[in-house]
Amino acid sequence: MRVEIWSDIACPWCYVGKARFEKALAAFPHRDRVEVVHRSFELDPGRAKDDVQPVLAMLTAKYGMSRAQAEAGEDELGAQAAAEGLPYLTRGRDHGSTFDMHRLLHFAKERGRQEALLDRLYRANFAEERSVFGDDERLVELAVAAGLDADGARAVLADPAAYADEVRADEREAAQLGARGVPFFVLDRAYGISGAQPAEVFTRALAQAWGERTPVPVAGGDGGEVCGPDGCAVPRR
Repeated sequence: MRVEIWSDIACPWCYVGKARFEKALAAFPHRDRVEVVHRSFELDPGRAKDDVQPVLAMLTAKYGMSRAQAEAGEDELGAQAAAEGLPYLTRGRDHGSTFDMHRLLHFAKERGRQEALLDRLYRANFAEERSVFGDDERLVELAVAAGLDADGARAVLADPAAYADEVRADEREAAQLGARGVPFFVLDRAYGISGAQPAEVFTRALAQAWGERTPVPVAGGDGGEVCGPDGCAVPRR
């Protein structure tokens, strides 16, 4: 069975949702027969590479909330991440274009290191102080840490066309499947799950997809937190 996951490195619910899905997958009896493929989805596809701003500033501008509300939302996201055993910096992070990261992830996929690079990117973005945006050498370092060749990663980053078609193809496919936000999980092209659902939802979905192998409606469309082109569903207190 194949599970495809559309996500973006800038999406906190993708970070949390991946951990919840993996918890369910680890307990799935047929885990060794499940192939997981990560697909590209940019929350801000038109953003310039050098357009980087603090997350809190982005949240106040996008949602029209006060700084105190934005900080409370980040605190709540941090608590959600902590509940899954994930580190999360609630202050000091920034936001920018993820296009180059997605291109690198396709490069990594060809070399069997996609999962390793995605985990490095998530951890760097959400849990480390040094920015992952607008700094090619930072991305090269993360690629090397994921087991990729430094020169190969630099070559990809230096060529804006490298793997660009693959990223755009993933994004078109997400639109065709009806994904309005991420994370978006598709099991065997038959069963879709939208949002960072509880692990129990993924457990049921894996069992149903494995047992039935027939098309069923998208599950969890209203209950799981997602990020979309207009931003993330930021918790408020």
